[in-house]
Amino acid sequence: MSGRALSFGAVAEAYERFRPGYPVALLDTVMTYAGQPVRTALEIGAGTGKATRVFAQRGFTVTASEPDAAMLDELRKHVPADVMTVQAAFEDLRPGEGYGLVYAAAALHWTDPHGRWSRMAALVEPGGVFASFGGPLQLADPDVEEAVRVARAPFLASDDVPSPDGTPPGHEMQWPGTELQRSEWFADVRQSVIERRLMVSARDYVGLLSTISAYLELPASDREQVYRRILRVLPGTVEVAADITVHLARRRREL
Repeated sequence: MSGRALSFGAVAEAYERFRPGYPVALLDTVMTYAGQPVRTALEIGAGTGKATRVFAQRGFTVTASEPDAAMLDELRKHVPADVMTVQAAFEDLRPGEGYGLVYAAAALHWTDPHGRWSRMAALVEPGGVFASFGGPLQLADPDVEEAVRVARAPFLASDDVPSPDGTPPGHEMQWPGTELQRSEWFADVRQSVIERRLMVSARDYVGLLSTISAYLELPASDREQVYRRILRVLPGTVEVAADITVHLARRRREL
């Protein structure tokens, strides 16, 4: 778990306020793929629990794991009381009887790639489901996006999170589906997209940027300057393309 992955605790309240939640359509997509009732679920890198809230409403037992204490404290304010919480990185989770569903919401890229899928398989019960979902939050208007890029450029060339395995953006199968297809522990890999557009105020959009790791790594004085520069070029309200790419795979019954 990198230092960058643990940089969010300082902005836990902003993360909760500005990061969008997940739609019920995500839950439907995962459960349709599962094809059977799911009794237990584990979230990896749960953040403030935005995804866990969606899955907990289905009525099965959810455990939310998160390595950052401040993020976990914020999560506990918002999830149902019966959600179990564990302060632990993915690499420190110990296998038990296995979960029917293990999922990661915009968090899997922070995990250690070495042995990732053998560790994952140890957490998912045979025949159970692994799900990863997320995607970039991009300005829908290309002119506004370009204005923000120019405003940001003196401080930050890009705020994207590159594909962990170098898969190009236009490839038919995106990461982590690419890794799952190569894994001996998982089968029936599927990729789908839930289209989503959000309208937010300029200030809330800058608030959203303040929760992105590329900005959090900047010196505090630079962060404040870049936020002011971006705010100046934004219209009062912006449209954000916030499509959710979902990857699903089934743990093989025999390893």
